[in-house]
Amino acid sequence: MRKIPQILIVSGIVLIVTSLLLLILIFLPIAKVEFSYNLNQPHLKINEIKPIDRDFGIVIPKIGANAKIIADVNPYNASIYQLALTKGVAQALGSAKPNETGNMFIFSHSSVNLLEAARYNSVFYLLAKLQKNDEIYIYYKNVRYTYKVSDIKIVDAKEVSYLSPESKTKTLTLMTCWPEGTTYKRLLVIATGK
Repeated sequence: MRKIPQILIVSGIVLIVTSLLLLILIFLPIAKVEFSYNLNQPHLKINEIKPIDRDFGIVIPKIGANAKIIADVNPYNASIYQLALTKGVAQALGSAKPNETGNMFIFSHSSVNLLEAARYNSVFYLLAKLQKNDEIYIYYKNVRYTYKVSDIKIVDAKEVSYLSPESKTKTLTLMTCWPEGTTYKRLLVIATGK
């Protein structure tokens, strides 16, 4: 019987430990969001959540989402929006602001691999748990704007008409990639301003 060289055993252990550490780093942000959601039942009330940014931020009490909104981000330029998404969620360039009539389009893309999905998409990871009439709060220049979910859709990744739909009312569209960690489809949550 042949003996396995010590270097192969040590290399194997190092590879296993490194793999486990990478898995933890990739899935920890998503696991924290899911755990927090399940722990906070019944859902938080708006007065229990202090917005991260009252100048331009989003709070979704049902899923515990609370993030800074980066304004006027070009949704067609990956290097620009990926950088913006490291700081918060992004408001698409040319879409309405909360104090304007029209559609405000906010997105948090997931990317082509799980490492980037966890890094960029954990704020909107639970977006699919929203239902009709759930409330979403946008803070803009220290004023809170309230929106109620009116529709939830899964659309093709090439469908871009939601970026600038004609709207004569205050509308909010939230978008993330679906399923999480892929670029296969897009999950849209559409809400109407009060």
